[in-house]
Formats: sequence, C-alpha cells, structure tokens
Amino acid sequence: MKVSRFHVSTLKEAPADAEIVSHRLMTRAGMIRKLAGGIYNYMPMGLRVIRRIEAIIREEMNRAGAVELLMPVVQPAELWMESGRWEQYGPELLRVKDRHQRDFIVQPTSEEVVTDIARQEIRSYRQMPKNFYHIQTKFRDERRPRFGVMRGREFTMKDAYSFDRDRESALRSYQAMFDAYVRIFDRMGLTYRAVAADTGAIGGSASHEFQVIADTGEDAIAYCPDSDFAANVELAEALALGDRRDPPAEAMWAVPTPGMGKCEQVAALLGVPLQRTVKSLVVAVDRREPVKDGAQDVAAAPRIVATDVCLLLVRGDHELNEVKAGKVEGLKGFRFATDSEIVEHFGCEPGYLGPLGTAKPVRVIADRTVALMSDFVCGANQVDTHLAGVNWGRDLPEPEVADLRNVVEGDPSPDGKGRLAIQRGIEVGHVFYLGTKYSSALEATFIDADGKSKVIEMGCYGIGVTRLLGAAIEQNHDERGIIWPRPIAPFEVVICPLGLGKSDQVRTVAEQLYADLSAAGVDVLLDDRDERPGVMFADWELIGVPVRVTIGERALKEGKVELLMRRGLQGSAVPVADAAAAVRDLLARC
Repeated sequence: MKVSRFHVSTLKEAPADAEIVSHRLMTRAGMIRKLAGGIYNYMPMGLRVIRRIEAIIREEMNRAGAVELLMPVVQPAELWMESGRWEQYGPELLRVKDRHQRDFIVQPTSEEVVTDIARQEIRSYRQMPKNFYHIQTKFRDERRPRFGVMRGREFTMKDAYSFDRDRESALRSYQAMFDAYVRIFDRMGLTYRAVAADTGAIGGSASHEFQVIADTGEDAIAYCPDSDFAANVELAEALALGDRRDPPAEAMWAVPTPGMGKCEQVAALLGVPLQRTVKSLVVAVDRREPVKDGAQDVAAAPRIVATDVCLLLVRGDHELNEVKAGKVEGLKGFRFATDSEIVEHFGCEPGYLGPLGTAKPVRVIADRTVALMSDFVCGANQVDTHLAGVNWGRDLPEPEVADLRNVVEGDPSPDGKGRLAIQRGIEVGHVFYLGTKYSSALEATFIDADGKSKVIEMGCYGIGVTRLLGAAIEQNHDERGIIWPRPIAPFEVVICPLGLGKSDQVRTVAEQLYADLSAAGVDVLLDDRDERPGVMFADWELIGVPVRVTIGERALKEGKVELLMRRGLQGSAVPVADAAAAVRDLLARC
C-alpha cells in the first residue's frame, strides 16, 4: 500500500475530552473520530487493527471447534421478557419501538437470541457439544461514556456460546474456550493475566476475566508472585489477619469525639493505630411482593412490604467489598440505608455508629478480621462519642462473620503460598459457565440418550474487540506515540524515502524494496508523500508501525539503508542488497 492511495490524518493535539493515553493517541494517530458521546468512526488506520484482531480471534475460535454465525443488532423484547432481563438490565439497555409500537432492544449482548436458536435447532444429545460465535456491534447506553473506546456506548465484541448435555461436558467446553483465549492473547503479543472473577450481570457460576496489565486499568487484580493465584479484587478472598483473638485488656469506656466522624480522626485523637478502629456501614434490603388484583398481576413494580436493616463492620483501614457483601445470605440486592433509616434504627446520625446500643434490633455482620479484634474502637450511637476497649463476648454478642472486605497488598494469599500483590488491569475477555440460567428461562431442552427431556447446559465467552485497541495502547506506548505489537499493527513496515520526487536513486531503491517485501508477504506501506523527514518520522512514531526503513541519498552513497525498530527506537544501517532480509529478521524479533 502507498500512502498516496491510503488515508493518513494525524493531529498535533488531542481533543480536550481525551482523558487517557489510548484515547489521546488513537485520536491523534487518525484511528478514530468522535461522532457522538461514546460513539466513534473507525478510520482506515484503526480499522486495519480491528481486522487483524478479528482474524486472530476467528482462527483460534475455529481451531477450538466453534462455528461462526451472525445474530442481529436489534432484538425483540419478548426474548428479554422471557429471561427476565427486560426489567433487570437497567437503563444501559436501549429500548426502542418499531412503527407498529412493538418493543425491541439494541443488543448489549446475545444470550437470549442464541438460546432461542438453540431451542429451535438442538433437539438431541447427538447434536452436542456445540459452540456458536459471532463478531458483532453492541450498544450499552452508558450514563457517562469516557476513555474513548475503553468505555464507549457502541463497540464490537466477539460472543461465543457453548451448549452441552451435562455439567461435566459443559466444563470441558469452558476449558476449551479458556485455552483458546490464552492462545488469542498470546498471539496478540499482550501481557495479561487470567483471573478468577465475579459473574456479574451475565450470571452463572465459574468465571474468569482476561486482564491486560496496564497502570491505567480500571480493575484491580490481586495475585500471588509465588504461586498461580490471581483474582479480581472483587472476588479475591480476604483471609482473617490473625489466627486467634486476644483476651480483653481494657475496660470499655466512652470517648468524647466532637466533630470526628471518621476512623482516621478518632485514631489520631486516641493515639492508636487505625487498625484498632472499626468502620460501620449500614445497608438495607427491601423485601418486595407483586401487586395483585384478584388472580391477575397488575403491570406495576412490586411493592415494598418490609425493609431489613443490617450493620456491616470492617476494620478502619479496610474497604467494604460490595460484591462480596451482596453474596451474604439475605443481602442480595442491598442498598445503602438512608439517613432517616439510620436515625430510626441507631438513634444517631452517620459518623458515630456502632454495634452497641442501637435504637432498634439490627443484624450485625463483622468481617473476618473484625471478628478477631479485641479492645477495639467503634461508634457509640451518640453524636460526638465513640467507645474504646470494646470486646466481643464481653461487651456485645459474638457477631455473624463473613468475608466483607477488599484484599490489600501484603494480605496472605488464599492458596497459602505467599503474600498478595496488587496491579491494575483492563478487562478484554471474560469466560462464564452459565449452567441452565438462560436455557431454563427460555425452555431450551433436548432429548438425552435415556429418552428424557433435559435442559441444555450453557457457557458464554466474550472478547472486547474494539476495547483491545485501547488496552494494547495503554500497555504499549511512549512519549512519541503508540508501539503496536507486530501481530495487531495496522502495517508491519513503513518505508520512508527522503526526497522521493528529487532522487531517481532513492525512488528506485524504495520501489524495489517495497516490491520485495510485498512479494514476501510483509504488510508494508510506502510513504510517497512530499513531506519533510521530521514530519514523516513523527507521524510513524505516533502511529506506531513496528519497523521503519529510511532511504536517503546520504546513506545510499555508502550502499546502505537505515532500519529502526519502533520499540526502543533502536536503529541500524544495512546494505541495500540485504535490506529485505534484514527487515524480515527484525520483524521476527518484534
């Protein structure tokens, strides 16, 4: 490809709303252009990267035995009503009506549609295992789209869905997809971790995220440098810090703490470590039941019939893990209590709350570490007052205990093989074992070998195709621009002839090298623009093509051309006759 027949459109400055490196560089390199909030045109340079990513994904999905199909962007609401997600999904689900006032959605994902395909197409155990996948546009109406392609509203994903006759075979399909994802991200040249994860809105039981390691990542990953343990912080088990509780050494006493509603302030006042304090968080769970009119349900939201208030306790230097809290029995769907609910149950405003002397009986759940604390400090349920020297069993009943907190650097690894470290990551892939969550709801069944009807077991496997562009750049860039890993670069090599229109020798060597590399299967670009060398070099360092070849009269007088690797900007001069072979050798090291 010659630049005169392509489209290169770089910018010196990034738009003001570009908050992270990948957004700034993709815009400056002419890979994307914003159309609306969270919606982008993918320009020719960016689209080439997408197509390379898709090609790797397709090859490995096909190798794993998956079969490609294509499901529509617009889906009928009836399927989402069958699964229950029409009401559950929330405002991110874009709901539309056609001219006949029938409800449709613009798909954020395809579980319902693919399950509908399965219940129509799969009749017998002999047709399984089966895995369907597609690469398709998705839309999620994010409240605050940001970070360019990392948190956009319209994006491209690869979805795959496996169908099996039983749990055992479903888990084999899960492992096959897990292995395929490892090959995919290995081939893309990315540094990543596969981590145990929460199943989130998709549902299911087993779940792993594939996280590209980057300092700007939204997700925190806990891992053990001395073992294979790795998990999203949302899921990583927090072990108790200690193996026993010390006996009481202090009497309980009230401490005046005027205007000190935070654990840090109280610890400083008392001259004790923050680890001696206990943080109180009040949550509420609304119990609902459908509104009924005789035997018919009224089309209205279920009414609240009661609200259960619960006090969660974590150590003063720890943070509540809301995902873990939501998995505690009775706390599914919890919300944080309102000020009025807090005053009603504790007789006090937030900031001075604790497990002793509540105005109404309250369920108390302590984090594992809090349950082992003695002589601790907590709120007294009186404004401007805390209690010190508080002990379980003596001053208040033994608590209900659960894992409630986020792990932190240095915590013991759950596998018992060392200490945890924390790093940031960008989720680019996710594999779920769904079980029968969707097949049961949509009645996707098959006839098994014993002649009985059974529900199909399912798995779900996604890769964020367009998100991978941003993640790769966040991991691979410097002050000059993008550094693409060769397998997903828009071009592998760019030839920059200096004075192409003025020197016959430069033109001849450039054209011959271009022809030789093209014939060898190298994806090469010839920059035949009438631009100054500094402009050319700045453009290609910004765009991030792995190898640059510079051809100028000065080097040609010595019979050489100059090669430069984008990563590290390492250069060398090679004889013209050896240039094509030298470029291929250099690419092999990219």
